[in-house]
Amino acid sequence: MVKPSKLLNKIMKKIRFFIISLLFIFTILAQNVLAQENQAVLYYGNGCPHCAEVEDFIKNNSFGFSIEQKEIYQNKINAEEFNKVCAEEGISLMNRGVPFLYSENECFIGDKQIISYLTSKQKSVETDSRVSNASDIKTNFSESLTIPILIGAALVDSINPCEFAVLLILIATILVSGNRKRALLSGLAYSASIFISYFLMGLGLYSVISSFGTLVVFMKIIGSIAILIGLFNIKDYFWYGKGFLMEVPLSWRPKMKSLVRSITGPLSAFLIGFIVSLFLLPCTSGPYIVILGMLGHGETLFRAIWLLLLYNFIFVLPMIAISIGMYFGMNVEKAEETRNKNLKVLHLITGIIMVIMGVFLIL
Repeated sequence: MVKPSKLLNKIMKKIRFFIISLLFIFTILAQNVLAQENQAVLYYGNGCPHCAEVEDFIKNNSFGFSIEQKEIYQNKINAEEFNKVCAEEGISLMNRGVPFLYSENECFIGDKQIISYLTSKQKSVETDSRVSNASDIKTNFSESLTIPILIGAALVDSINPCEFAVLLILIATILVSGNRKRALLSGLAYSASIFISYFLMGLGLYSVISSFGTLVVFMKIIGSIAILIGLFNIKDYFWYGKGFLMEVPLSWRPKMKSLVRSITGPLSAFLIGFIVSLFLLPCTSGPYIVILGMLGHGETLFRAIWLLLLYNFIFVLPMIAISIGMYFGMNVEKAEETRNKNLKVLHLITGIIMVIMGVFLIL
């Protein structure tokens, strides 16, 4: 029989490997996307006066992206690459010539066309610079507060009573068979499923939010939503069960419980976790939406991916801890009793922090 400590070490190694692999993949993808978006290629020939004019223009100006220059008269490899690009873009042999600029999946041939295009890009950079200078205080302020607010929101979200309830039902169902190892693996599989589904949902919402315009107005809207969610949670401390409840709607609970009780092992726990995550949205989405609102208007895609991974890792940490605790003998009934005893307090803590975050965003 495998000792509990050895099994725990194996599980933690697998979890670390999964998270590191995920971070590595997203890092590579983000770097490739950024590299493709911010680079152009100029094909030129030595002795070509029109090429020299374009080269001088590039040398004396800035365009917000790098331009790689490749000589094709004397460099066979560059010449082959140039002809390949022209062929892919459907440019006939008669119409090929230098200077030739390939940027943003478009081709520009001749000094006038290229300089006209680069001039438009130069004006765009100048405009962006003025907007950036006007909002430097706001941007720096946003960057300085994102990490602590994100960690705080994730911690608040991670002690959510809804997710604890679902996990306790899941583990209790499997423990009936007396198989603690299966219960542990099922709890970890469920946690991984929630992590992946919430991360992907967050990434999708980030993409939508980042496409909106005015930052100040949007942040005030997000702040107002945070205050509203906070007040509803505070209400649940004083008048629990009355009016709107910041938990899974009562009408949804029977279906959700039947789904969770149908779990028989790690695989079904992982698959059903994706479905259950939708049931938990009304209960857990408050802090997440606020954070996504901030990320969508203050962070690049690359940084947002890292922060979303951090948020969701913190979010599932208590679930992982409970799963491990159950394996080592934590009593399910006592855990559920503790959850019910502190239910109102959890709502109060969540509410106060959400209101503070909302006021902070509005002011």
